[in-house]
Amino acid sequence: MGSFIGHILPGTLFLLVGVWHIWSSVVRYVSNPKTFRVCVWNPVPGFDGKFKHLELYVISIGAFIDLCVELLIATQLKFFVGGILNSTYLNNFEHSGMLVMFLIFEGALCLIAGTAFAAEYLLFNFHSTTHKGLEGYYHVLLAFLVGLCVLSSIAGALLPTSFPVDLCKGIGITLQGIWFYQTAFVLYGPMLPAGCSMKDNVITCHSKESVVRGELFANVQLFFAVLAVHVGTIASFGFAASRYGNFEELASN
Repeated sequence: MGSFIGHILPGTLFLLVGVWHIWSSVVRYVSNPKTFRVCVWNPVPGFDGKFKHLELYVISIGAFIDLCVELLIATQLKFFVGGILNSTYLNNFEHSGMLVMFLIFEGALCLIAGTAFAAEYLLFNFHSTTHKGLEGYYHVLLAFLVGLCVLSSIAGALLPTSFPVDLCKGIGITLQGIWFYQTAFVLYGPMLPAGCSMKDNVITCHSKESVVRGELFANVQLFFAVLAVHVGTIASFGFAASRYGNFEELASN
């Protein structure tokens, strides 16, 4: 079972990095399409010092804070019971392993970055908590978004000059962030669908109709999340093209 803060923290991290990746990808492309390259991370323009690596700082600091919450605060340092690993906190140990991968991610190549997303994908597909029902459905949808990040990272290594691939990765990361937020507010916050309730830290829907209604609600939420990100991406492209665009180069492409 997860928690509200346990989804808000990674959601904020993914959202910030994803939006920045979309914007940076668009600006780099409209500025000079012929020299465009896929980037694992994007430096802050106009800075040569520490601020140039702001995205890496956000990833590393955010992952470290989330790691501390999962491994130190949530477990209360009770790692072992009777000389064996404390099974009560297997969920937190798994999340911690995933977060370590994102700490290693810093400045890495596309394929190495892909392994970080692959670790996240495997976590949500083979989870010791064994999510079921409505909770499981939200995590299945999350796994699809993580899978998009895995595929776009691998594609970035194979197609290093592809703008759609680079943009797709930014969109996937942004959608992950939004979906973490959505999961937090629906499953662990005030938006739990009618007919479902939480008891003993377990979400239960009282009828099949309640489960179906909750899943349809999730589908609608994902649709609007995808729509919002795509509209935002198109608007970003239009604004960036008007401000930074090399129109002769864009026309030739």
